[in-house]
Amino acid sequence: MTKSNFGIKTVCAMAMLTAVAIACDLFLRIPNIGGFLTYEPKDVILVIGAFIFGPLAGIVMSLVVCLVEMVTISTTGLIGLIMNFLASAAFIGVSSVIYHRNKKMSRAVLGLIAGSLSMIVIMLLWNYIMTPIYMGVPRQAVLDMFLPLLIPFNALKAGLNTALVLFLYKGVVTALRKTGLVAEREGYISENKKSNTIILIVVSAVIVATLLLVLLIFAGII
Repeated sequence: MTKSNFGIKTVCAMAMLTAVAIACDLFLRIPNIGGFLTYEPKDVILVIGAFIFGPLAGIVMSLVVCLVEMVTISTTGLIGLIMNFLASAAFIGVSSVIYHRNKKMSRAVLGLIAGSLSMIVIMLLWNYIMTPIYMGVPRQAVLDMFLPLLIPFNALKAGLNTALVLFLYKGVVTALRKTGLVAEREGYISENKKSNTIILIVVSAVIVATLLLVLLIFAGII
């Protein structure tokens, strides 16, 4: 297979997985959980894509899906885009970076657990920052929702997505191999360690910026 053909097949496979993730987002949604939360299994497909093609590819796919959601079915506009992308990027980026450093089942499980915890922390902090703006409620009301609603919801969402990734990953890779869209030998694109480092830096920067915003809120500056 020539390098150009390999690149074209990679783009085709990523586009196909992105389309499946969009379909999951549009047609498999469970809305109005707790009044304003929504579950959709798009991150399952996106993590599988990141496991196959690398963290950067997974995050790019996630951004495309979130943009499509914003201009089609979302009613939360830019705030919804930011929240959705941060949640997906944290789960996808952390999970796939850990997995790509040593592609074993144990690393996949470790990566998914770390990605789940990252997503839960990021979403709690950003709900604290953004929900008062979106819903027009005091921040204390958001804090009061942490234990009975936000923490259980995000934990269940992460756990369900983790289980689905582990259940579906091998089948998806096998199907892509049979179509020739993924190389038979490895089933993934060799990921440059520099890209992994960039993803870790970006995720760390988002966490630091989020914590700074929360501190500014507590200080009464925002």
